[in-house]
Amino acid sequence: MADVKKVVLAYSGGLDTSIILKWLQETYGCEVVTFTADIGQGEEVEPARAKAEALGVKEIYIEDLRETFVRDYVFPMFRANALYEGEYLLGTSIARPLIARRLVEIAAETGADAIAHGATGKGNDQVRFELGAYALNPDIRIIAPWREWDLTSREKLMAYAERHGIPVDFKKKGGGSPYSMDANLLHISYEGGVLEDPWAEPEPDMWRWTTAPEQAPDEPRYLELEFARGDVVAVDGERLSPAAVLARLNEVGGAHGIGRADIVENRYVGMKSRGCYETPGGTILLKAHRAMESLTLDREVAHLKDELMPRYASLVYNGYWWSPERRMLQEMIDASQETVNGTVRLKLYKGGVSVVGRRSDTDSLFDESIATFEDDQGAYDQRDAEGFIRLNALRLRLLARRRGT
Repeated sequence: MADVKKVVLAYSGGLDTSIILKWLQETYGCEVVTFTADIGQGEEVEPARAKAEALGVKEIYIEDLRETFVRDYVFPMFRANALYEGEYLLGTSIARPLIARRLVEIAAETGADAIAHGATGKGNDQVRFELGAYALNPDIRIIAPWREWDLTSREKLMAYAERHGIPVDFKKKGGGSPYSMDANLLHISYEGGVLEDPWAEPEPDMWRWTTAPEQAPDEPRYLELEFARGDVVAVDGERLSPAAVLARLNEVGGAHGIGRADIVENRYVGMKSRGCYETPGGTILLKAHRAMESLTLDREVAHLKDELMPRYASLVYNGYWWSPERRMLQEMIDASQETVNGTVRLKLYKGGVSVVGRRSDTDSLFDESIATFEDDQGAYDQRDAEGFIRLNALRLRLLARRRGT
């Protein structure tokens, strides 16, 4: 410990990292540099500054990375239609490579000896932070307090916070521990508390972003999203930056009860974990992007993307954003998006998102003259289907004859 003089801490200002800040100062006797990434958590940013200052931190990095986060991480992931285990839109996972990159960069800028994070020894985030950091600086030193200290429960953490005068946000009624929460422009997540029983229904007042679907407006909301090369560039005809797109979709989707998920997922470290998520904008984006691709992508390209998507999603979930295989997949995915241009019309209603229209003036592969059930004026010769079917049936017929002998 004596050779650690300065540490860069990924600092949210929440319960865990506030305690870690104090613990690093006490245990390592080192100077702590805090880094808080503003990736859309809003009200958490300035309280983090105040808490860091109160704990004697001199170098405080608070950076507005919202545009970088959405443009360089969220949008590329949505071009892949990434969905982990069929349900999770990877809201926490996709933020970690950006934070890991800045931790490594700030350590170099400040001459720090190490970086530190608040991920537990049971979770995925420790893997994501550390794989990302090692990929960017193979010689980086990493301190993971949850793997070193004896504060083994949230109640012990809160007792430590009370002893050192560290305030606890979002404290539950009756003084119990809060949920473990993570928020950014893509989502907000909840773990712990009653959610540790997978049979228990989430408490209604837990949800912070979305209206309960049964209380959502009785009138549907129509929405038009314009795509350029796989990314949304306008909402209802208004050109918006990537971060502004996601913020707008979160607002509209949340009001209509879009994007709640209650999942038991398989963590990379081997255990199952139950978590709840609100991802209103991401839910809308995924639905719209797949609709745009359905009109503009070649069939085999679309099917190949679908085959590779679970692998891509696992790479993001498990912390391999900076790996050569994820980068290789991204090159292929991005190449497929050159023709994903046009507009999708959606209907939002009481927690549901429906595609009700899609068009592309330049890149549509839908040919009404061929697909029509009316007279196609010879655009498609239906007699061609007979030979096509007989050739594809040849191996099946040969197998059937063999079974019959």
